[in-house]
Order: sequence, then C-alpha cells, then structure tokens
Amino acid sequence: MLGSFGSSSHMVTSATATEEEAPPPPNTYLHPHHHYHHQIHPWNSAPPPAHMRQLLITCAELIISRSDLSAAHRLISILSTNSSPYGDSTERLVHQFTKALALRLDPHTAATSNITVDDFGSNGKALIQSSYLSLNQVTPFIRFSHLTSNQAILEAIQGQQAIHIFDFDIKHGVQWPPLMQAVADHCPPPSLRITATGTDLETLQQTGDRLSKFAHSLGLRFQFHPIILHINEDPISITSSLVLLPEETLVINCVHYLHRLLKDSDRLCLFLHHIKAMNPRVLTVAEREANHNHPIFRQRFVEALDHYTAVFDSLEATLPPTSAERMALEQIWFGEEIMNIVAAEGENRIETHERIRSWKMMLRNAGFSNIPLSRFAVSQAKLLLRLHYPSEGYQLGILDDSLFLGWQNQPLFSVSSWQ
Repeated sequence: MLGSFGSSSHMVTSATATEEEAPPPPNTYLHPHHHYHHQIHPWNSAPPPAHMRQLLITCAELIISRSDLSAAHRLISILSTNSSPYGDSTERLVHQFTKALALRLDPHTAATSNITVDDFGSNGKALIQSSYLSLNQVTPFIRFSHLTSNQAILEAIQGQQAIHIFDFDIKHGVQWPPLMQAVADHCPPPSLRITATGTDLETLQQTGDRLSKFAHSLGLRFQFHPIILHINEDPISITSSLVLLPEETLVINCVHYLHRLLKDSDRLCLFLHHIKAMNPRVLTVAEREANHNHPIFRQRFVEALDHYTAVFDSLEATLPPTSAERMALEQIWFGEEIMNIVAAEGENRIETHERIRSWKMMLRNAGFSNIPLSRFAVSQAKLLLRLHYPSEGYQLGILDDSLFLGWQNQPLFSVSSWQ
C-alpha cells in the first residue's frame, strides 16, 4: 500500500497508479467499467420481477395496517414458493424480504424457522468476522469508504508530528494499514495513536495487536487504546473522558457509525456538537445512501427494497451463481440487515440510515463545514473499481463535495469529510 504523508500529490491506495486522471466535473456520474453479462437463473413459472416487487409491497401494507392478516399469510406463502436463496438475484432478494415480512407478521412462529447468527453460538463471532472480511474482498463497499476517508485524513494531517485518530467502531481495523504505510513513508514519520471503540473487548484487543505489529514492522511510533462502547450506550460518555494531548492533531473517524444514533435525534445532535467542540482537524463520515429511518413503514420498506435490489444485483454480477461466499453474505450479512430494517422497531432497530442531504443538514447545524474532495480521492476511487471490481454496473458520483458509490443508477454509499 503506497502513499505519501508529506505531499498532497500522492495517494494512499491499494495499488500504484500508473497515470494521473483529471477530476470529473461536479454533479456527474463517472463512467462505468468493463462490460459484464449477467448470468440469469431461469424462473419459468414465477411472476416477473416487477410483479414480485409489488407483491412484497402489498404484503408489507397488509401487515402494517393489520387489515387482512389472512391475505398477508397467503401472500407470504406465494412469495415463499416463488423465491429461493439459490436462484437469481431477484429470487434471492424476494426470499430475504419474505423471511423478514414473515417475522414481522408472526414473530413467534417465524422465529422458530429463521436462522440467525445467534443460532451459531460460540461460532457466531467468527462467522460475523468471516462475512465482514468476505464483504471487504468481493464488494467495493467497505474499501471505497475506507480509501476515500483515508485520503481525506492524509491530506488533513500533512506536516503534523503527532496524530491521534478516534475511530468509532473500528471492527477489525482493515481501514488503517494503508494509512499507516502512508504515514510511515514521511521522513521523519509522526507518531500515531488510535483510540478505537467496539462492542467486543476480545476483537478490539486482537485488532490492536495486529495494528501494533504492523506499525512495528514499519518503524512507526504507535499506540492503540481500546474502548468498549455498546450499541445503545451514549458515546458522549466516553468522548468526555478522552485524554487529548495538546501536541496531537485530532482526527475523528465515523465510517458507518453515525446511523446508529439516529433513533435518538437529541442524542445525535448533542454528540455532533460535542465532536465539534473537540476541534478535530477532520471528521470523516461514510454512510449508506438510503432512508431506512423513515417514520412511515411503507416508505422505509420501499427504500430498503430499492437499496438491496441494487446490492443483490451487484453480487450477481461479481460472483457465480453457485458461490457459497455470496450466499453467506446475502443470508448472514445483508439478510440480517434486511431482517432488522423490516421486522424490528424501537430500540431493536439498528439499521436506521439517512441520505447524505440529511447528514449535511445535521452536520452543518452542529457547526461543521464540508471539506471539498481532492482530485486524488476521486482518482484513486476510480482506480480501486477499475483494478479490483471491474463490473460494468459500479459507478462513482460527485455531488456537493461528497463522493458516492452506486450500482447502475442507484447510489448506495456516500463519503464526506468535515471540519
């Protein structure tokens, strides 16, 4: 992973660029990549996809209105018969949404036949880790978010001799080795301290050990501080006790984290104001480009249906129909997300996403200003897709200093940086 800390003319990326590309004009989608022909599984006796989509929406409306539950049960039966976790992307998508609707319709009956990560007991944690790493390898979703956020951080910390990154929900730390390599390339390299939150102490410690060993191999002065932060815990409680050294340049990293605070808008507002008061050099934000937080269930359901249709189509174009890896991702990772969006309410609903326009409003109200994208952030995102995910459907979009990753015409993820 090559990059440069001392000059804005270098990038932190997973491959070395052989050419410098001019930035695209603002508010445009960049060109898609190489052509790829989808492999379509035959669906001889089933209704067409548009009809199946409408059946799902109708079923959702019947369930939420409780107007005709017997009709909802019949639709669940029809949808189950005409879907499969082994078919094409439409069949697999319908299968996941039908399971989620069945759980919402009858939580006790559906729960007995629904397999979740919790059913794997002690292997559940390893299964989540495996699916996360697979997601990072076979889709650009995570790497796009990490790579673009890292570039914004790298450019913001130029010339600083002591860097402190506060990373909310570090997971397995795969974001940081490329940036550490770029920092180590500076002469002399600055010190780097990462304070990281997570919900599992063992995973945090393993992540810290890996990053510490990598830093040692680079000759980088490095410290890692793990902090347990449970899903429903107030993050202000830990930021208030954070030790900020006067010689350190503070970076706040919120990659796929802020949406967890959406269920309590007052707490989110206080958190953003508190982060602003910490005066970070840069705040990086990556989120889903979807409104899974809409108060009206039908709207939330349709948003989720559109979002995951694009996700499942992208997996169809990337992995073969018989791929066990793709099945695991769809059932364990995305299937769990769909289940939470569709079947859960209140404190149990975690996947509460908002579109970038909502995040911009909240961040600006907290006093943040959007940092413009550099041409290198855009260039390396294009390079990432070209070299590692050459399916024709992946596209990049630029709007109001934010970078978007989408499939076909459906934006899926956004990354922005703030000060």
